[in-house]
Amino acid sequence: MATITKRKSGWYVQVRRKGYEAQCKTLRTKADALAWARKQESLIDLGMKPKSEKALRETSLSDLFDRYLREVTPKKRSAESEACRMEKMRRSPLCALNISDLSPAAIAAYRDNRLLQVKPSTVRREICLIRQVVEVARKEWGLPLASNPVSMVTRPQAYDARDRRLEHGDLIRLETALTVVRNPLLRPIILLAIETALRRGELLSLTWASIDLSSRTAHIPTTKTGIPRTIPLTDAALNILSSIAKADDTVFPIQANTLRLAWERVRNRAGLKDLRFHDLRHEALSRFAEMGLTLPELSVISGHKDPKMLFRYTHLRPSDLARKLEGWSWSAKFG
Repeated sequence: MATITKRKSGWYVQVRRKGYEAQCKTLRTKADALAWARKQESLIDLGMKPKSEKALRETSLSDLFDRYLREVTPKKRSAESEACRMEKMRRSPLCALNISDLSPAAIAAYRDNRLLQVKPSTVRREICLIRQVVEVARKEWGLPLASNPVSMVTRPQAYDARDRRLEHGDLIRLETALTVVRNPLLRPIILLAIETALRRGELLSLTWASIDLSSRTAHIPTTKTGIPRTIPLTDAALNILSSIAKADDTVFPIQANTLRLAWERVRNRAGLKDLRFHDLRHEALSRFAEMGLTLPELSVISGHKDPKMLFRYTHLRPSDLARKLEGWSWSAKFG
């Protein structure tokens, strides 16, 4: 129940509720005091008011980022990229806010400002990361926050799914650029990516022990989804693997950053600056689809459990489909 008292400086209002920290404020008019009291009581009734705001006033979003980086991020396979993203985000004024001031309006303002600087997909990832940090703090670290303010913010729609495939002549340009590289493993790793649809990290973690030439398969124990899978190997993939000298337990003993820099040099030399290494995965899955593999068969290779995600990686060329339909006649087939 709210208590309102007239004072020289205005109307002093205090809201007390069992189990909650007392809320008090001085406002200019009694009507303002009544409205403020009703709002605080309504927030408590809706479960949107923290039981104690002292901890929220003493904790900033940057503090939560610090702990998350120490305790949660290192356990993730994407630890390096997530840590890099969080370090960049910490430069924003949003991270200097106390959690008591971390309102949906403040997060929406951050979203709108970031949309002027980066792509919507980047902003979506950042908003999701902030939400995850706050959620972990609420559920596991005892932060007395009744609800997650990030959950009330609309994330921007992202329409930047890539459909880049190797066009006519692109592979020849890559092959030509690969003839002058110093690392002999660069050519087979790029060609094997096209033949297997393996991610860069999966290729780098591939071991000779996981390859079974008799069954024409390769076992991938560590994947992005955390679910191991075994993929089939094409004739071309087997030939590529046979051409590699076994100098280590891993097929490609290359550091991830070394591969990244080498790939950038090769694609630039080939005049394909818009081609990303991950586009080779799109190319491979699209080729498998054009061979007539079904969605369940494609999912065995890609590791996708959601058909929607698999569709994002499979890009069939309309011109190729048109050639398949050339000369087709429903009347001739079915009368």
